[in-house]
Amino acid sequence: MDRTLSLEFARVVEAAALRSGRLLGRGQKDAADGLAVDAMRQAFDSVNISGTVVIGEGEIDEAPMLYIGEHVGAGGPEVDIAVDPIEGTNLIAKGQNGAIAVMAIAEKGGLLHAPDMYMQKLCVGPRGAGAIDLNLSLTENLKNIAKKMERDVEDLTIVMLDRERHAGLMKEARDLGCRIRLITDGDVNPAMECCIEGSGVHVVVGTGGAPEGVLAAAALKCAGGDMQARLLPETEAEIQRCHDMGIKDTNAILTLDDLVKSDDVIFAATAITQGNLLNGISYFPGGARTHTIVMRAKTGTVRFLDTIHMDNKLKTLKAK
Repeated sequence: MDRTLSLEFARVVEAAALRSGRLLGRGQKDAADGLAVDAMRQAFDSVNISGTVVIGEGEIDEAPMLYIGEHVGAGGPEVDIAVDPIEGTNLIAKGQNGAIAVMAIAEKGGLLHAPDMYMQKLCVGPRGAGAIDLNLSLTENLKNIAKKMERDVEDLTIVMLDRERHAGLMKEARDLGCRIRLITDGDVNPAMECCIEGSGVHVVVGTGGAPEGVLAAAALKCAGGDMQARLLPETEAEIQRCHDMGIKDTNAILTLDDLVKSDDVIFAATAITQGNLLNGISYFPGGARTHTIVMRAKTGTVRFLDTIHMDNKLKTLKAK
């Protein structure tokens, strides 16, 4: 992919964030998501790609736009696209930290077509790469990660969703003395954060959505991190869904290269609300300010874009 596309993809996630951010704290998560989807879809219309959505808002009968299989772009190289116009709709509705607009783009065939089901995940940044194994217990993994990172286990900060299903993982981590940050929604954001030194996040662990797992893997691939995952189908229908999408062994451990096959992948995210790594949108008389991260695996670059958007260009982005 042309490296100049990175800025175009940044513009796409900025558009989604700017439009949905107007509904901060207003309790309208579905409306916010609709605004983000609409803005992202419109922004794609002027990007010189021939994109296919492989991870999106759902099947064609579930989503009017950015559905799986939808073609976007103004024409150009063929790419696969994974999108989450808002990761953390509840966070926007409640005015809480951690909501982002996020996407990943790879060469055609470069992203796992992950079905919408649960996925077991273990993510680390570059310093922990090569030290994880989902066949081992969390205790063993944390000890191996700490050793690889040349720090004490007590100095690790791990992130997991605050769910009852994670009670065992919480106990293991607490017994080891790890620092734990529990989040209510959205595990792509902390996976992205563990890629960056100084974010304060070292490990992301637990069960979350499989589509979000591919987005997390894209960020980790760009920054030299590592991830292992396992799909967790709960019904025969979900098992068949995996088979239909080309995943034959649903018990297999998926490596980072299984999740993101291509080395030419770009990840972009704009903060809607405040995060550990990115600042949330601020609106002011005359415009708005966004904070975006763009990462590219092929070059290993990580760029932070601190952008002012003038009001005369934002009028179409305001929520009615």
